[in-house]
Amino acid sequence: MIRYRAAWILPISAAPIRAGWVILEHGRIVAVSSNDGPPTASDDLRTIDTIDLGDVAVLPGLVNAHTHLELSWMRGRVAPSDSMPAWAASLMALRRENAAEPVAPIETAIKEAREAGTALVGDVTNTLAPDQLLRESPLAGAMFYELLGFSAPEPEQVVARARSALNSLPGRMEWSRTIVPHAPYSVSPDLFRAIGSAAGDRPISIHIGESRDEMEFLRDGSGAWRELLGRLGVWNDRWEPPGCGPVEYLDRLGLVNDRLMAVHGTQLPDGELARLVSAGATVVTCPRSNRWTGAGTPPIERFYASGVRVAVGTDSLASVEDLNVFQELACARRLAPHVPARLLLESATIAGATALGLGSEFGTMESGKRAALIAIRVPRSVEDVEEYLVSGVQPDTITWLDAM
Repeated sequence: MIRYRAAWILPISAAPIRAGWVILEHGRIVAVSSNDGPPTASDDLRTIDTIDLGDVAVLPGLVNAHTHLELSWMRGRVAPSDSMPAWAASLMALRRENAAEPVAPIETAIKEAREAGTALVGDVTNTLAPDQLLRESPLAGAMFYELLGFSAPEPEQVVARARSALNSLPGRMEWSRTIVPHAPYSVSPDLFRAIGSAAGDRPISIHIGESRDEMEFLRDGSGAWRELLGRLGVWNDRWEPPGCGPVEYLDRLGLVNDRLMAVHGTQLPDGELARLVSAGATVVTCPRSNRWTGAGTPPIERFYASGVRVAVGTDSLASVEDLNVFQELACARRLAPHVPARLLLESATIAGATALGLGSEFGTMESGKRAALIAIRVPRSVEDVEEYLVSGVQPDTITWLDAM
């Protein structure tokens, strides 16, 4: 049993504690308090070793709720664009040049994510390339096996083959695996329904409301996504535009519930956000990526004002410089100067952990939870530690407590 003292303790579930401590034992949190707080029951039973960490802030490891690790080899190879369909076409063209996803960049990306203070990830894969590497890594989270098929026949068989592929993989308790659909412009209604039926009670991640082109496509079946589907030879003449927004569309298909992770949501109007709030769903915002891909600027202040649960993701290294969630928070802070820093930190911890189905284990510093905690060097002059942490933190200032 070890007591760690620090200049700042951030339980996330409560206000920051100045000059506090956390007691850990066997990889679990035993107690959290201030230096002048009452002794725990454990103090009366055994000797506790104490380590003084000095001028650091201790908080839960962060949650990257949306990324694509298998695309890590594309770092710096897909140029920014002002058109989401054009950017996607460039990515697909580059991807066709490789028969398989290179492994070494995935390994590097996992290492960099961990060094940047990430404990959990929601990783989206089309190839299952990251599976073994994630199982062997210190990270926990959820893997989303993403299917596309705008004109795919026999969707039940498509899902059955995907389920068979997942069932053939070795298990690991820290990871869940779920079959998920990509987006409204790349998945047919029948395939959406088949995937929804297969998801059960697990989280389901879907790209929705990402670009104006998507909104136009759903409204009347026109625009750049329609043109790209035609060029790719996957257009389905039987598809009829729903004439509504993406959340309403998915709701009609039975996919809007408290397990939905609505990724991006850059173009969602208030009415669509209200539907997500009513369902208990989560919006996962990836502001740096949205700007890179031409999706637009996410309305982060409006997300919080709506009352929807907000989590944070980096998206892939094809559309962002790094997988540092603290840098994502810094971007969110610039875009949403009136959102309290505490809410931003919640989005990068407990909100993401809850969305991934792991809120009972990660995301806050509470007795019984996993001791997946990081210590960040903080200048003594800092008075508002939450604001400091959302201003951008670099990996060289971060240490995992389990490495001390």
